[in-house]
Amino acid sequence: MAKLDVDAAPILTGSRYPAPFDVPCMNMFRRRLAKAGGLTQLGINLLELQPGAWSSQRHWHTEVEEFVYVVDGEVVLVTDGREETLRRGDCAAFLPGVANGHHLQNRSDRPARVLEIGSAIDGGDECHYPDIDLHDTAAGYRHKDGTPY
Repeated sequence: MAKLDVDAAPILTGSRYPAPFDVPCMNMFRRRLAKAGGLTQLGINLLELQPGAWSSQRHWHTEVEEFVYVVDGEVVLVTDGREETLRRGDCAAFLPGVANGHHLQNRSDRPARVLEIGSAIDGGDECHYPDIDLHDTAAGYRHKDGTPY
């Protein structure tokens, strides 16, 4: 594969979450670098978070490993009972099956860019959201009692 044109990579904007959980995650976009390169076993995105935006709702996966690396700017990593500022060059990793929900928030006054890398699991992974009534399964978003959105 030749060098990728980052600016030509497919872009995923906003959020897929059902309302009202989508609101804090709307002002961001992901350049889908792995998809642009034809990769199927890794998910690699260049995430841009505008001031005030969240990367996701706070979550953890049953099967997916995740890694984030701050390329530019500053974000706050929010986990169970802890907040930590990550700046350019800082990184964090999240193991599957560890019930410590996490996400990034841009609380600064300028955009932040973060490289996201994770396992590309096709089926079998579930995503849990400890702060809200949401659970993501192969069948789609569900309330915690199992009823669909």
